Amino acid sequence: MDLCLKRFWEKGSGRQLTEWSGAKLNLNIPNKFVKLATKYDVLGDEAAKEIFDGRSFGEAYLYVRQLSKNKVLEDDNLTDHLKKMFLTMQEKPAWVNDDLIKMGCNLCMRSGTNALISLRDYSLMSGYDYAYLNKALIYTGALKKGPAKRITDTLDFWVHVTRDKALEINGLGYQYIVRTRMIHSFSRLMIKEKHTDWDKEKWGEPINLGDMIATNIGFSLFYLHGLHKLGMQISENEELGVFHLWKYVGHLLGIPENHLPNNKKEATEMFYLWTDTQVSADEDSVMLANALENESIASNIFKKAYQKNFIKYLHTCYVRFLIDEETCNRLQISKIKMYSLFPIFRKLRNKLLQKITSISSKNYQRAVYVGNILQTKISEEYLKADSNIHFK
Repeated sequence: MDLCLKRFWEKGSGRQLTEWSGAKLNLNIPNKFVKLATKYDVLGDEAAKEIFDGRSFGEAYLYVRQLSKNKVLEDDNLTDHLKKMFLTMQEKPAWVNDDLIKMGCNLCMRSGTNALISLRDYSLMSGYDYAYLNKALIYTGALKKGPAKRITDTLDFWVHVTRDKALEINGLGYQYIVRTRMIHSFSRLMIKEKHTDWDKEKWGEPINLGDMIATNIGFSLFYLHGLHKLGMQISENEELGVFHLWKYVGHLLGIPENHLPNNKKEATEMFYLWTDTQVSADEDSVMLANALENESIASNIFKKAYQKNFIKYLHTCYVRFLIDEETCNRLQISKIKMYSLFPIFRKLRNKLLQKITSISSKNYQRAVYVGNILQTKISEEYLKADSNIHFK
């Protein structure tokens, strides 16, 4: 294992993850992620080829968007792989537990702005420490498009797939997943066709199954651990619900469900094995981290310079609080004084609020309701501010 990543597991945030999850880390077993780096969503790619046959990207995007709004039938006049992809996605697996998914959605909503901090400043930022994972972002122009677009698109996707009943066939979350699956395949096909310098031996296939699983774990394990660090009390059913929610999302995105974790212990053990196929931050990682740290400066969501600079400072405080110092330094995150002040205040506030918002209380449903409104409003503000770079 890469020396820096080894220290991450021995002394950094990885050790905290291990202690919190009760995981048993072991490299003396066959690492399935070596093979998964060579695997990808073949059905999605074949469907994408049919979608883009004779269509521009904009036309193909609108076509898929329309298809995702209505149930596809066996006798519909669609190309073979495209029809097969939709029919497969429409067949709800027997293992899906709607009650667990609802609990996961409830937590996502009631966690309010804590969720957005955990996802942005812990999950997304720490993901930049894995150099091979970042290569697909670089090759699809993430730096040229700017961090605001990735934040906007990721937030828009997350909000829509984590609402109650969003994953019902042709629901809004389901529609977003169909479009995201298409974009994954389009990006993979584009990289393989246009970038002959893609190092398949080192990086595996673009957007391979191993990297998709790691990203999925970012939305479940890292999200939950971030909430834990911010002082949120999470019930066992809520925790299991988040993993079940993202297991179903992963299935819809083309990941075989037997490769997706059911709980934090499995997720941590999987992530540990995946990191053994990675190397720690390189120059591209630092550029991506720097772009994210300065996202509020570049974004149109804040108008005044003092607002932009304060929000940047606030996010840097949370990054430094949530991610271990060595990883932050590797990503060249700004060093600031008293960075723990705001996060600790939020942590104490969360603990106080939760004393009156227990699972058995009617205030719990109010917290879900208010969190949903707050997250939706923030997502809409980002979409409005960056509408010039987002598909409508």
